Amino acid sequence: MCRNIKQLRFPDRPPTDEELELAALQFVRKVSGYRQPSKANDQAFQAAVTGIAAVTRRLFDQLEIR
Repeated sequence: MCRNIKQLRFPDRPPTDEELELAALQFVRKVSGYRQPSKANDQAFQAAVTGIAAVTRRLFDQLEIR
């Protein structure tokens, strides 16, 4: 189980889609308690990862960087 959440805000570039997907996967694993979901839960698990990555992308698109 993951223990450290990586910072995705970099001074020289926005996070890549892959970095956002990996962070979302890490988050869903942590909150669900599953490293790998069962076949019955796989669709919900993947939908959560996709949704969280999309929300995180919107967050970064809206942040004002000084």
